[in-house]
Amino acid sequence: MTNKDFNARKGFIFSRHVPEEISHFDRIFDVFKDLLTHTSGDIEEAFEWLDVLDKEYDIFTDEYTLQDFEEDLKKRGYIKEEDDSKDGNSGTGKGKNILTAKLEAALREYALDQIFGKLKKSGAGNHRTTKTGVGDERDGENRSFQYGDDLSTVNMTESLKNAQINNGISELRLTEDDLIVEETKHKAQMSTVLMIDISHSMVLYGEDRITPAKKVAMALVELINRKYPKDSIDIIVFGNEAWPIKIKDLPYLKVGPYHTNTVAGLELAMDILRRKRNTNKQIFMITDGKPSCIQLPTGEFYMNSNGLDEMIVSQCLNRAAQARKLKIPITTFMIAQDPYLRKFVEAFTAQNKGKAFLTGLSGLGQMIFEDYEKNRIKRI
Repeated sequence: MTNKDFNARKGFIFSRHVPEEISHFDRIFDVFKDLLTHTSGDIEEAFEWLDVLDKEYDIFTDEYTLQDFEEDLKKRGYIKEEDDSKDGNSGTGKGKNILTAKLEAALREYALDQIFGKLKKSGAGNHRTTKTGVGDERDGENRSFQYGDDLSTVNMTESLKNAQINNGISELRLTEDDLIVEETKHKAQMSTVLMIDISHSMVLYGEDRITPAKKVAMALVELINRKYPKDSIDIIVFGNEAWPIKIKDLPYLKVGPYHTNTVAGLELAMDILRRKRNTNKQIFMITDGKPSCIQLPTGEFYMNSNGLDEMIVSQCLNRAAQARKLKIPITTFMIAQDPYLRKFVEAFTAQNKGKAFLTGLSGLGQMIFEDYEKNRIKRI
């Protein structure tokens, strides 16, 4: 029998594999998305970096130039020109290039692919609990049918097997006593607040800590939207003060000339979570570790950047204990290695009974996602 006959009989068709060629646009687009995250959404600065990289690595060709790439971005709906007449000027009707919602979403997807690998889009995922009963997720364990069980959980194969054993094959009939149901697990929603430190120390000493933090935030949002759409995630940033930001604003996030008011961040995070109705709540905090600012009852700020200030540390530990009473675990991702900062994080974690990861920048994404996945199983 020839190979052709074998293939036909088996139903397989073989052909030569031709590798898919990556277009000029797609190849450059990945670099451009990375640059946009570093430049906090500044398109013109990202173009300048592309020009520098082109001189070094020949990114563009005579057939496909930087101008061609810019035009493609506009045609595909990733960037658009901002109308400068909106500022009250007579204007020309043209302005600087800005990101569209489509590109903001592409940046979140790119961050997820970079940090967590490509995920297949699944149905409405949720966080499992250890409470059994009528739920949405099959457990694999079987038991006898009880009054009130959802008929959709009946295991027909096992039930018919019971009917054959109990009643014989010749007079096969299925009774309530024959029914077997599969155990299911209730699913719980998770509310997460992600706190991002935007104090000046996040870019000190030539180390860019804010860009990885932004990537983690964008990727975490994308992960939740894909796998756990019933979960909620709120993003807050904290410097001298703390405030919430919208998901669409993540690419534009920058550090400021701020100290680190961890207390303000924790208070805002707890306020947000108090308003959530679901049981499972958690706080993720990405910081370089050292709290250096609090707001006094008078409204004035008390700041101290020299070492760990006892008054500021005490306020932080009080908020950690308060979160524990509210059953809100705090997972701290400290992207610094100073021994005295580690000592603070250890004391903070002990007060909250939470977790801490002392991590460098390279492993931050993997660690935060691993923790999110591990925190999925919760008791109601």
